[in-house]
Amino acid sequence: MQENILYQIRINPYVTQQELADNIGLSRSSVAGYIADLIKQGKITGRAYILKEDTSIACIGGANIDRKAHGKQKLDLYSSNPVSISESSGGVARNVSENLSKLGANSALFTCVGTDKEGNWLLEEAKNFGMDVSQVWRMPDVRTGTYTAILDIDGEMIISTADMELYSQLTPAMIEGKWHHITNSRAVFIDTNLPAESIHYIIERCQHEKLSLYVDPVSILKAKKLPENLQGIELIFPNKEEAEWLASMKINDLEDCEMASRRIRERGVSKVVITLGEEGAYYAEDGSAGHVTPIKTEVADVTGAGDAFSACVTYALLEGYSLARASEMGQIASTLTLESDYTVSPLLNIEKIIEMTKERLS
Repeated sequence: MQENILYQIRINPYVTQQELADNIGLSRSSVAGYIADLIKQGKITGRAYILKEDTSIACIGGANIDRKAHGKQKLDLYSSNPVSISESSGGVARNVSENLSKLGANSALFTCVGTDKEGNWLLEEAKNFGMDVSQVWRMPDVRTGTYTAILDIDGEMIISTADMELYSQLTPAMIEGKWHHITNSRAVFIDTNLPAESIHYIIERCQHEKLSLYVDPVSILKAKKLPENLQGIELIFPNKEEAEWLASMKINDLEDCEMASRRIRERGVSKVVITLGEEGAYYAEDGSAGHVTPIKTEVADVTGAGDAFSACVTYALLEGYSLARASEMGQIASTLTLESDYTVSPLLNIEKIIEMTKERLS
């Protein structure tokens, strides 16, 4: 019956509830009940009965200032080291959102920033990159998040620090207040910078409303916010260490990756992709699993490579590619980012990814 009502509204968005009742053969009160349910589901977003478009990808989580200190020589711990400092937009959800925009997807960013100059700058930059930031929360008297990475001369990270306290204020009630915007998306991506209760709320809502949900655990510490029951998650992107924690086992080879993926999927996830750094990636779903081999490249900076991988796999799956092909495409997006001094490679676009994937698999 809901599909019939949606069909009638699609034909005439200005149809009245009485006209719907007459057309379908129901009482007006019954139609009103169906309309209320459709609004709750996000399939109708307003008067004149605006229908869900299913075009954007909602990215929920961190957006912060990335500061990188690049060593000019091999770094010595517990000593002063010559470095060059750079500053850019960052945050897992924000990075994924920008990568998605570069790939040609509509992306909407749901995050929080302070009312300081850093927050203003982040939002302006996001707009310039084509992201929808209309639903970002502005937090007074709280500093915008910052992430600082210390990189060795070869671009490998030595240590990173994160000031992300403001995300603790993103309560389930705040998420619920934006839910009619979130549910108007074709998929949802979250990182675990969010509080545990908000992560659980999003997982449960996406499961209930059959919204595809993609999750980046971010770190072992933050992955601990995830519930034991992961039903409702379409795909999770742990790195090797995060996968070890999620599966409660050590990973030493590809056989271990297969076992870890199975254990994680037994917790309710449909698909798992374990990123293995210099060893590529391992993907698994019901009836399909495999190893994506690494691509030899000159690394300029590792920051953002995992976010590019996640964004490209998410985009490819939503465009109908298999998990195997999507993972290959993600590996190429990651490589382009590794070769760049930027957190999001300016060379990233879907045509280039498709072309390079065909060449790699030919």
